[in-house]
Amino acid sequence: MTTGSHSKYTPYTPVSIQDRKWPDVNINKAPIWCAVDLRDGNQALINPMNHERKMKMYNLLLSMGFKEIEIGFPSASQIEFDFARHIIENDLIPDDVTPQALVQSRAHLIEKTFESMKGAKRAIVHLYNSTSVAQRRDVFQMDPDGISKLACEGVALIKKLAEENPETEWVLEYSPESFTGTELEVAADICNAVIETWQPTPDNKMIINLPSTVEMSTPNIYADQIEWMSRNLVRRDSVTLSVHTHNDRGGAIASTELAIMAGAQRVEGTLLGNGERTGNADLVTLALNLFTQGVDPELDFSDLPGIIKTIEECNQIPTHVRHPYAGELVFTALSGSHQDAIKKGLDAYKKEKRNHWDIPYLPLDPNDIGRTYETAIRINSQSGKSGIAYILEQEFGFKLPKAMQIEFARSIQRLADKTAKEILANQIWDVFSKEYLDQDIGYKLESFNYENLMGTDDKVKCVAKLIDQSGKKIEFTSEGNGPINAFAEGLRQITDTDFKLSNYEEHTLSTGSGAEAAAYISLIAQDGTEFYGAGVHSNITRASIKALLSAFNRLQ
Repeated sequence: MTTGSHSKYTPYTPVSIQDRKWPDVNINKAPIWCAVDLRDGNQALINPMNHERKMKMYNLLLSMGFKEIEIGFPSASQIEFDFARHIIENDLIPDDVTPQALVQSRAHLIEKTFESMKGAKRAIVHLYNSTSVAQRRDVFQMDPDGISKLACEGVALIKKLAEENPETEWVLEYSPESFTGTELEVAADICNAVIETWQPTPDNKMIINLPSTVEMSTPNIYADQIEWMSRNLVRRDSVTLSVHTHNDRGGAIASTELAIMAGAQRVEGTLLGNGERTGNADLVTLALNLFTQGVDPELDFSDLPGIIKTIEECNQIPTHVRHPYAGELVFTALSGSHQDAIKKGLDAYKKEKRNHWDIPYLPLDPNDIGRTYETAIRINSQSGKSGIAYILEQEFGFKLPKAMQIEFARSIQRLADKTAKEILANQIWDVFSKEYLDQDIGYKLESFNYENLMGTDDKVKCVAKLIDQSGKKIEFTSEGNGPINAFAEGLRQITDTDFKLSNYEEHTLSTGSGAEAAAYISLIAQDGTEFYGAGVHSNITRASIKALLSAFNRLQ
């Protein structure tokens, strides 16, 4: 930007509205959804959809539960026209789904649109003409009366053609395109003229759609515009008020939500927000925002990964990894403090069997949209002990004692610092296995047996065979209070190393007759340093002995 260049822009004029109601409104039900991926989304693609991709997108929208779908601009393209004829002639429109076709207010285009939609059980004809100050001045060179006349002439022709084709239930939708660049009084006069021309009733409503064709203001101003228009439309009980927001300022989602609060009953948008310039309102985000507030969005997102895959195939646009709800990383914590909070929250949620979702850093249960907890935590140099412990438990079943989590995390931190990359689960396992289970240092256990000594309650004698790093076999016999103490005493004797047994924990790794046990033991060296070891075996005593030897090897 050059110095002073901002001065050529003027601030958007706020709406003078008394006693606005929308700030105190809660959204407690889903709006009528209309997906415009096949029209607005398609026209924004570098490579527009062919018939196959359009059908794939259309079937996706049906499977998700959309009841109104803008199928294209059939008067402007033969591909669009043929697609409309294909789904009508092949009976591919469910009885509870209404196709919608966009058309400019031009007679020959309106006639072509009716030709494309002929035979549908119910159809929405979406008429538009631009009404903004800039368009009136630079494009149409008309005053507001001329623009209103153009719109009403289109409506009158649609009404005539609807009467001539009574086998279809025709619904009129009118959009004053570039509504946000139009004076409110002018927009209301034009919309009211259209309403009076069409003559809707409470039983046969029409749609007035107020698009932010270009997002020009903050979302609160758009909400004021919607509330003002809702108050000033004639036959309001015979009109479904609709919005169609764009994302030029990055506020399409907020603008739509506030517009619903302000009286909008219907929302047009696209999946993941694809559309002209910076895109449309994202219906995935809008619907799942409702879901997280306890409102049924009346759309099915139970397999969001599958939905995303289809959208990407149809649009040929990758999904950003940080896209709300849909991005690969949006349920992923890399920060150590976040990982710790998520792990503790999930543990408490499962343990207490809560019936409400309230987990730190996870506004939505990933399982509800076909994602998994395993992706909630990933490891890099910013991660901490809790995240690493979570991966070990979720992927491999090992529940490390807290002090051992800290100890093991240091090993993973060194690897992360060295590689400067994300550390994957298999890498964590490799480090854990080498550090604790399959060590290439110290002694290996060849055999271990023990027996209770006669006349005692807990004293045992053990016989163990070890192999040192040179391959030499070492056998010892020792006594102690229990097999673990007896084995520890034998290690002290053959190595002349003093240490104290500290912490001991165990758990099963799997269920069934072949279940293995994991044991963890820590030893404290003469200088006070603590070293953990881990062992796995189908026999818990053998697992404990292996854990003790693992810790001893690390202590030396």
